[in-house]
Amino acid sequence: MNALTFSMLILGLLLVNNLFGLVYSLIIIYTDWFKKYRIQEKKYQKGIFMKRMPLYLLNFSLLLILAGVGSYVIFPWLETSWSSWWILALQVLGIFLVEDVFFYFYHRLMHVNKFLLGKIHSIHHRASPPFPLEYLYNHPLEWMLGFIGPVLGFLVVGLISPISIFTVLIFGAIRNLREIHLHSDLNLPILSKIPLISKTKHHDDHHSLLDGNYSSIFVWWDKIFKTELPD
Repeated sequence: MNALTFSMLILGLLLVNNLFGLVYSLIIIYTDWFKKYRIQEKKYQKGIFMKRMPLYLLNFSLLLILAGVGSYVIFPWLETSWSSWWILALQVLGIFLVEDVFFYFYHRLMHVNKFLLGKIHSIHHRASPPFPLEYLYNHPLEWMLGFIGPVLGFLVVGLISPISIFTVLIFGAIRNLREIHLHSDLNLPILSKIPLISKTKHHDDHHSLLDGNYSSIFVWWDKIFKTELPD
């Protein structure tokens, strides 16, 4: 495998994931198939999906550019041979742990600082009730700065162990699909039973109350810093 092929794989993965997110969003907005699992009772505004499409497309384009160029640049430093499953799992977990520390404080800053909240982060909070592709509905500056977390994760884990191309692919797939589902406003029984991981309701409450529940992946940061909202 070469750098160009690897970049194409990353881009293909993101395209497939977000095509799923598009279909997932349309089903939630325009059908009642998942109505019994919805968290908020608010109805979606008429035409909201098409009104927000320009920002979705802008941020998705930025995602493709950053992911495509980034994966091409880092390829020479990646391990291309297969690693054991436990090494891959530890690397993916390590990247998520580092990213989540960054995200918690970055996200909390966006709420504590009134300028950042009013001019930048409030755009994302117009998504109430949210639906899957709303993860793309951010101020472009906030969207791009958010990639600092994964970059830090790869840097820290890379200092401990050479990162595999499979680690990048697995992390990218899980992270992107998680963001899509996290904004679905659905409390699906199977996913709601996973321990220590923030659930859709955790993030949904954050959207509806505009405060607390700043964690993205692991709930313990909100518990430690006493920013967890009551159920």
